[in-house]
Amino acid sequence: MKRVVSGIRPTGRLHIGHLKGIIENWVKLQEEYETFYFIADIHSYTTNLSTAKSEFYYDIVRDLLAEGINPDKSTLFVQSEISQHSELSTLLSMVTPLGWLQRCPTFKEAISNTNDKEMISLGLISYPVLMTSDVVLYDANFVPVGKDQLPHLELAREIVRRFNRIFGKTFVEPKSLLTKFPLLIGTDNRKMSKSYDNCIYLNENDELLRKKIMSMITDKNKVRRNDPGEPNVCNVFSYHNIFGTVDIEEIEKTCKSGELGCVDCKKNLCNTMSEIIGIHRKKKSRFSNEYVREILEEGRKKASKIAKQKIKIVKENMGMRL
Repeated sequence: MKRVVSGIRPTGRLHIGHLKGIIENWVKLQEEYETFYFIADIHSYTTNLSTAKSEFYYDIVRDLLAEGINPDKSTLFVQSEISQHSELSTLLSMVTPLGWLQRCPTFKEAISNTNDKEMISLGLISYPVLMTSDVVLYDANFVPVGKDQLPHLELAREIVRRFNRIFGKTFVEPKSLLTKFPLLIGTDNRKMSKSYDNCIYLNENDELLRKKIMSMITDKNKVRRNDPGEPNVCNVFSYHNIFGTVDIEEIEKTCKSGELGCVDCKKNLCNTMSEIIGIHRKKKSRFSNEYVREILEEGRKKASKIAKQKIKIVKENMGMRL
């Protein structure tokens, strides 16, 4: 089977954006590929220096298991527990021109959005090198990405080509597995982000869930209940459409006719999301931290074996070993 590698950063609890944008895709991929999924804790420090990382490891894995990630099909592990990720990143940095990293869209965006120059760290600019290491360490054939992430993968491919040209064929050149992620924005119509506090989390309680949904922005031109609305400009409608557990055509029709008011539409969404999160919570409760620890340990052993073999080849090709 072809191999897929992907990671998720432990910067907090997972939200419904992760569910639709990452987890559901991972579940599908494990049926077609040999999948390696990791907690990208080293990556998380490039933009978040919080020391409260490990408390999210178990929670994230339990979320993954609850949604169908099968440890018999997917290898789950923590990035920092495989030292070869950092070791290979250092070696790859020797062949990566600084100009390549400075042109990376993620780096440009990061420095344009901060006034704190101390947050522009060496780790931030070298993020793509570590990402390349994560992938090529396991000879990944594919990396699932959205269109906005294609430049990152192309940079990884350039690093691989340059290394292979200098030291001989060492790494598989990873290809993109283009994934269409549903556009799920936050409750305030901005990008869904923990920093904006506009997320609906996978463990949200009903009271807070209701409060967040009832505060969501709808069609600004639908002022009164019976005013005709335009569903395509309404975030509440987009949630109904993405989660698809109600008659979306009926909602669209009655919104446009003015029969369905925004308050009732939001109440319907509350019921839908409460059911989805409730089912997730129930499934998640079946997995203990002890069970998760066993899964991560098994994953560490498998990933470590592959990583050690690969780093040995890398060093031999670079002339480091006698």
